[in-house]
Amino acid sequence: MNTHSVTLLLGGVRSGKSNLAQSMLMKAERVAMIATAEALDEEMSRRIARHKADRPSNWTTVESPLDLEAALEECSGKYDAVLIDCLTLWTSNLMYALHNDSSAILKRVEKLCEVLSKIDASVVLVSNEVGSGIMPMNADARLYVDLLGAVNRQVAAVADRVLLLVAGIPMTVKDTTGEQK
Repeated sequence: MNTHSVTLLLGGVRSGKSNLAQSMLMKAERVAMIATAEALDEEMSRRIARHKADRPSNWTTVESPLDLEAALEECSGKYDAVLIDCLTLWTSNLMYALHNDSSAILKRVEKLCEVLSKIDASVVLVSNEVGSGIMPMNADARLYVDLLGAVNRQVAAVADRVLLLVAGIPMTVKDTTGEQK
């Protein structure tokens, strides 16, 4: 991975995004993992515990379900690499906290992209690709799909690399680094 690169990993649920993200950062000495998930029920608590157990013990975990931009800015220069897992939950968290205010959410995405464009660390972001599914039946679900699509597009625009995982296999969508996988 190039120094100070931004990589977006997209894929469906359980496609291997988090595992690939972690493997991409194994050679970095100082790694921060920014988690956007919240343990709101027992099943999610188990998922979070499993993810924590899978990460190297020397990685620093920063829990930031809402203030992702500030957390990322705080990591700049302190870590060689930052893993953000995931934009999917961050978008959902923002929808709830900002009462589905699309404009306010998209302003937060713009701020995130500004931070990504100047951060002093390599960053790997994980997000679900929701654009291949069917159109949801209710308005909140449609809004979520629209917003996550916008989040993914904006982050992909500033990313150096975008990979799409299908059945655990990464496919290059964008690569301006000149790196070989």
